[in-house]
Amino acid sequence: MYDDILLPTDGSDAADAAVDNALSLAAKYDATLHVLYVADTTEYSTVTFEDSVVDPLQREGEDVVDGVVERADAEGVAAKGVVMQGGVFETIKDYVADEGIDAIVMGTHGRRGLGRALLGSVTERVVRTSDVPVLTVRQTDTEAE
Repeated sequence: MYDDILLPTDGSDAADAAVDNALSLAAKYDATLHVLYVADTTEYSTVTFEDSVVDPLQREGEDVVDGVVERADAEGVAAKGVVMQGGVFETIKDYVADEGIDAIVMGTHGRRGLGRALLGSVTERVVRTSDVPVLTVRQTDTEAE
């Protein structure tokens, strides 16, 4: 049913809440878990250091992705990690199409009302436009503390 499952993550508590579900789903279907971190290049993220450009978001993404891939390996789940640059929603959407993803597992902050309207939601946009099933995992209040 599912051969390739995508776990977009930004390393936040809300995204971390989805890891268990993604690993469980991938294990159940013997699927490959794709762990994707998008270094949002629509925001300023690069700095110059001794004549070379260093992207802190790229480094953070590598750390986040490596942590999830290591956990997947420890649990016997095949995993592939990738850090990409671009707009978050657009990059997720393109990755799903390019990699033949069968399902997406994403965390959500569970914001309501004005907070959601002002901040927008990548997860909400993915849910509304995805051609594949999307499992959303809400961060609980205890995880936010």
